[in-house]
Amino acid sequence: MTIHSRPIAERIDWLFDLARRHAASYASPEAFLARKRYVAEHPTAILVLKCMDGRINIPIATNTPTGIIQPFRNLGGMFDLGWPHLGETLEDAVARVVSGGRRALIVITYHYSKGDTHRGCAGFNYDTGAARQHTFEIKDQVEAMFGTGHGTVYPLVCGFETDEDAIVLHGANGEVLNMAELTDADREGLPPRLERLFPDMPGQVRADLLPLLLGNLDHVAEVRKTERALDIEHREWMICLGRGFDWLHMPNLALIIGPYSPDLADPIRKAAGIIGANMQAGRIPDDGFLLLASAPYDDIGVDRARAVLKARFMSEFAAEVIRKEHPAVADKMAIRTCVLSWGSRALELI
Repeated sequence: MTIHSRPIAERIDWLFDLARRHAASYASPEAFLARKRYVAEHPTAILVLKCMDGRINIPIATNTPTGIIQPFRNLGGMFDLGWPHLGETLEDAVARVVSGGRRALIVITYHYSKGDTHRGCAGFNYDTGAARQHTFEIKDQVEAMFGTGHGTVYPLVCGFETDEDAIVLHGANGEVLNMAELTDADREGLPPRLERLFPDMPGQVRADLLPLLLGNLDHVAEVRKTERALDIEHREWMICLGRGFDWLHMPNLALIIGPYSPDLADPIRKAAGIIGANMQAGRIPDDGFLLLASAPYDDIGVDRARAVLKARFMSEFAAEVIRKEHPAVADKMAIRTCVLSWGSRALELI
């Protein structure tokens, strides 16, 4: 009996246990030291813009310690740096990096499946070309915001092939490098290939991108040794609104909506429709679904108090949209409101 098939109360208990286990692992001495060592060896900050799809787990796919890569996730992988909250959040993240004398690599991703078009991005109606085009539009916005010289902030467009978790790099000259097409014999030749692909990328950034790609090469090789369920059927039973869902890297579990768009009602409405369809089709039990709102904070006191207010607003706003647009679905809604400590990754119910 998979978690998708269990009663809603058991699913919610399982979910918060998952969050607790993630926080305990993140806060362990070994994990803490691994992150410190990694940043000392590879100072470039890695920020990733990606779809909410749980299959797109960049730390796992690159063998990178948890907490190194900062994700920005949204339904459909759709972003616009003109959105007030997104632009400000990204600017703040880059400012913190630069104040420490570091550079930032902003990885802008789209995803697809080589085995089945309909395992691609539903947000773009499985049109990989449209998803890819959108990432280049975001790249243009990043350059408009941080400059085209790329001395401090480098925008990198990447595909992510979800059948094998392979990264696909789009070079500055239009050349494409698919990690799934490389073998162990290509490892030594990867640094000069990166230099050809990205001649305008600072050397330190290239050096810090390299371990992610080598990790992906190893990961793809491991994936090919296993019998992998590709999870074709969508069975989401949660709507997550906000930030701080790094621990939810599982396919077909949640529809995650970042708090970035000025029109939050639209993705909430669409997500509730998907949950309702999943119930109606029998893909999940019809005894309930979870609406989970989360806001992160850095410091106790004022910053945490602000996060509490924000999480409560998002929770109440989303619940009202669902009650208005999908009253039958709303009757089966369980609501949990949380804040998350960035320092410990502990999820706290409020």
